[in-house]
Parts: sequence; structure tokens; C-alpha cells
Amino acid sequence: MSAPPVAPSSVRPTSGVARRATWAAWALIPTAMLASVLGLAFSGAAGPTDLADAGAIVRWGRPLLTVVWQLSASVTLGGLALLMFALPPGGAASAGERRRAPRAAVDGAGWRIASRAVMVAGPVWAGALVLDLVFGYATVAGRSIGGEGFGDELVFYLTELSTGRAALVAAVLAAVASIACVAVAGYGTTVIAAVLSMSVLIPIATSGHASGSAYHELGMSGMFGHLLFAAVWVGGLMVLCLSAPRLGRDLASAVHRYSAVALWCFVGVGVSGAANAWLRLGGWDGFFGSYGALLLVKIAIFVGLGAIGYLHRVRTVPQLKPRPDGGAPRAFWRLAAVEVLVMGAVMGVAVALADTGPPVPQEAQENLSPAEELSQQPVPPPPTLGRWFTQGTPDLLFAYLAVTLAVVYLTWVLRLRRRGDTWPVTRTVVWLVGCAGFAYVNLGGAAVYGRILFSAHMVQHMSMVMVLPILFVIGAPVTLALRALEGRTDGSRGPREWLLAVVHSRWARFASHPVIAAVNFAGSMIVFYFTPLFELALTTHLGHIAMVVHFSLAGYVFVNVLVGVDPGPRRPIYPLRLVLLFATMAFHAFFGIAIISMGTLLAADYFGALGLPWGVDALADQETGGEITWGIGEVPSLALAIGVAIMWARSDQREAKRVDRAADRNSGAELEAYNAMMQRMAKGESREG
Repeated sequence: MSAPPVAPSSVRPTSGVARRATWAAWALIPTAMLASVLGLAFSGAAGPTDLADAGAIVRWGRPLLTVVWQLSASVTLGGLALLMFALPPGGAASAGERRRAPRAAVDGAGWRIASRAVMVAGPVWAGALVLDLVFGYATVAGRSIGGEGFGDELVFYLTELSTGRAALVAAVLAAVASIACVAVAGYGTTVIAAVLSMSVLIPIATSGHASGSAYHELGMSGMFGHLLFAAVWVGGLMVLCLSAPRLGRDLASAVHRYSAVALWCFVGVGVSGAANAWLRLGGWDGFFGSYGALLLVKIAIFVGLGAIGYLHRVRTVPQLKPRPDGGAPRAFWRLAAVEVLVMGAVMGVAVALADTGPPVPQEAQENLSPAEELSQQPVPPPPTLGRWFTQGTPDLLFAYLAVTLAVVYLTWVLRLRRRGDTWPVTRTVVWLVGCAGFAYVNLGGAAVYGRILFSAHMVQHMSMVMVLPILFVIGAPVTLALRALEGRTDGSRGPREWLLAVVHSRWARFASHPVIAAVNFAGSMIVFYFTPLFELALTTHLGHIAMVVHFSLAGYVFVNVLVGVDPGPRRPIYPLRLVLLFATMAFHAFFGIAIISMGTLLAADYFGALGLPWGVDALADQETGGEITWGIGEVPSLALAIGVAIMWARSDQREAKRVDRAADRNSGAELEAYNAMMQRMAKGESREG
């Protein structure tokens, strides 16, 4: 029997090692600054320039200011991650929580410390980014701060130049996120603060080193992922060490959960870092300069952090057990203190590396063709059947997502099998095929030619909205997750609790209503293709990501309403499902015919200005796209109709078997009662006659 909820424990560990872990978290700040200064001194990036020199204060002050905002961003994002996934809130369980599951005794002090750290770090992050606006312009213009006309020039920089606008947007978003951070009080406000805080990294990623390279989208995705994973990893450990003396009985569970998050962050930092290095180095010769030398130092420290994390997972973390006094093995806190200081060193080196010019120039390319300028990628050779399967475009976000979906699904299946449960092999195979299809559609030939040919774009789009959702729905990921993931009893939320919260939320119920799902599935295509949203998705990476996310989810929700087995939507009766499906089939036919018969181009300013070197009739290609829309839309819809009919027949068979079993149990009492009722009705009619 679990212990009843208790108030926060008054017993606090006074271990000197735990106290030193707290001091190590504070020491990370000067460690990062010192590493940054040493790196800048080595590379000479902070040295005076020959033409326009902003002065020593700007040259040395901006990197140190970058350390400040990156550390405050790390504490903000890492603390929010701990609040969302690792730390239990304090206080007694509510009556509803006690009915759902017995709640283990918790201290809750870690939650309070993490929330306070977020409340402080969020505004510090916003203030540092505001100062970075001024130092950033001074660096770009080579002007000392406060000179004559500096203010007017700064306004022009922030409103007219892309780099300045990105910095201004980041500062404004950080200010809004800081308000949400100060208001953190529960899971709802924590989610809002986390979403707003992650959005701050988007404009920062657009102005990174790779923003002007040939693979602009890969550079953006790599920079965003690198910043996010590193911030959660470093900030989570900092907040954990800051709250070390007061974690109490929450220590063991918090450390185990953070260890799982840190492993994902380690992989994410490694993958995104490799992509960024590939864009900047240009080959093995790039390691022989000052940039390459700093990069090698960063890689060595990163490998050392991986070794420390491995020692944690195999030695110190397994020794942690829930204890009333919150004690922990001294080796754990010693290793944690060393790890957090090493993290400070690698962050300082990273800041110095960002200010050092890479071997491959990252400025905007010149003399680009119209197709390269608009599509922001090299023009591929003319499409052939073979090239549809050999051409590819690097996109770290979609590649990481596809691999993660496959790995997590297989992990859940293996967890069930180790427990002695089974999971249908067909569902696993279908899910993996769906992951491979998602990767091809967003990384293969469909993605390469989909940016310059309307017909190829419709292959990509209709695959996302009609074909892949069927595979993912058959895989039943929600059902598998609820069976494989363990629930928590201490009031915190893990993946299972968050999944249930999303599935049973009011927004999910609204979006999965059969009529709403059908209208969103069909109507959003009209809104997208006949408004500027289509061109926005073609010309911007964020618009393209939004398109993929929206239509993938819209297709998944609609198909799940029709043939899914996962919990969540209130599915209509089978005749109504067929009505909805036939209505969408008619819509796809109408939509395809409308595109075929159009005499003008969709996104004419884009497709009409590409000027592809191998010659394309854009209007004829659009007609082909309409035919593809009609064909790809009808074939999966027919398969769904067959699936609904089969499910309807099986439902009738199950109902008939249920009635037969009930009749066997009560010797036909229901049938006899029904016959008796009919006899009474017949006698009543005869008397009336």
C-alpha cells in the first residue's frame, strides 16, 4: 500500500557534496565566460578590425553577452522541461487523483525551486537579447555604441535588414515568453511558457552561420535543434544541481527521468552539430584552421560529456533509491558537479566558435538563377523515373522525426514483448512503412521536385494527407503507447500522462468530431491553395513545415475517425462514416477537376518566375497536378470505403455472436420476452378491432 500524501518534508540533506553540486551550477557561469574568452583569444575573432572597428567593449562584450543569454535560455528551457516531465508538484493529491491512482508521498520542493529559476531566467534572457540588439548592430556596422546617429541607424537596422529584424523578433518573443515564465504555476502555464520559449529560438536560428549557405533549410533546422537540445540538456542539469539540497524523496525519480531526457538531448546535439559542421567546414581541410581547432576542442569535450553521462547511467543513477532524507551517493553529486562545469566549458567554446569565421563563407550567395533564388535549393536535373528515387534534399527536422517515430515505436513493441505481451506484427510493419514513406516524401525525389513542379508538389501533398495517414492509423500508436508506457503515482506527468491529457482534451475532442474532421480535411485544401498560404509554404521553410504538420495531422485525424482503433474520437455509426467518406471523395474529384480546368497559375509569382533550365510549361504541369490530385485522392478513399465496409460487417458479426452468447446464458429469456411482448400487442389490437 502506498504512503498517503504528505506535506513537504522538513528533513533536508546537508551533505557537503550536494552543496558543492549547487555551487558548481553557479560556477558554470564564470567557467563558460572564461572558456569563451580563451577561445576568442586563440582564434583572434575578438581582435580589432582594419576597416571599421566597434571597439574592445563591443568586440569582447558581445560574446560574453551571448554566454549570458544562452545560459539564461538554458535555465528557462531546462527548468520547464523538468517541470513538465520530471518533478512532481507539491501539495496533497486532489480527490480525482486519489480515485484514479494512489499517490506516492512527494516533497515538491524541487518543483518550487525549478519554477523560481524559470521565473528569474526568463526575464534575464529577454533583457540580454535586448542588449544583444545594440551590440549586434555595433558589431555589424563597426560603430562604437552611442556615437552620433547611432540611434537612427539602429532603428534602420532593426526594421529594414533581415538580420536586424530577426534579432528584433527574437527579443519581442523573449519578452512575451518572460511574462509566461513569471506566471508559471501549473501544467497549463508551463506548456504555454515552453511553447513561447521555444519560439524564441526560431528567429535566432534563421540568422545563424548557415543562413546564407546553399542548404539554408538544413542550416536552420540544425541550428534550431542544436540550440534547443543543448539548452534542455545543460539547463536541466543546472536546475537539478541548484535544487539538490532540497529535492528530498523526489531525488531518485527526478534524476532517473532527467537521465532519459538527457540521452535524447545528447543524440540531438550530436546529430545537429554534425550537420552544422558539415555545412561550415567544407571538407577535412577545414579542421586545419582556427575554426577547425576550436571545433575539435568542442567535439572532444562533447565526447567527454557522453562518457560522464554513460557513467551516470551505469553506475551512479542505478544506486539512487527513494529515501526519506533525500540522500544520495556521494559519487553521484561529485560526477554531477564535474559534468556541469564541463558543460560550462563547452558552452564557452561554442560561443567563441560562433564568432569565428568558418572555412565555408555563410553569406548570401550571389548570381543565383531565379529557380535557385525562389526555391532556396540547387536546381536538380530533369525528372526521370530513376531520379525520383535517387535525388534527395537534406532536412534534419523531418529526418530526425521519421527516425524517432520508428525507434520509439519499436522500443514500445520490445517493451511489451519483454513483459510477455504481444503486439500484431502487421501493425509494426505498416507503421515502419509509413515512417519510410514519410521520410521519402519529405527528403526524397518528391521533396526535391515538389519545390519547383506543381505536379510533383501534389504527389507530395496527397501522399501526406491521404496515403500516409492510413498507414499511421493502422499502426495504432496511441493504443501501443498506453500499453507500453508506465503510469506515475507521484503527481508528475510522464509521456503516458501527457498523451492521455492530449487525447482527452477539449481541443482534441473538438478537432476529432466527425464533421469538424471532415471539414478540416477537405476545406483546408481550398483555404491553402487559393490564398497566399500556398506561396508562403513554397518560399519559406517555416511555411513548409507548417504545411507538412497541418495536413499530416488533418489526414491522420480524419482517417482515425473512420477506421482507427485508438482511443479519443467519438466515432459515428458506420453508415455516417460512409457518407462522410463519399462526400470527401466527391470533393477531391471536384478539386482535381477545378485545377485541371483553370486557365491561370496557382502561386503564379512563384511557378511563373522559376525559369527552369530544362524548360517546363507551368500551366500544363498544373493540369497534370490536378489529374494527380484526382487519382491519388480517389484510390485511398476507395480503400478506406472497403475498410469501413469490412469493419461494419465484422461489427454485425460480433453483435450477432454477443446476442447468441447471451441467449445461451439465460436460455433464450430475451427472445421469450420479445415474443411475449409481441403476443400482448397482437391481443390488444384484436380487442380494439
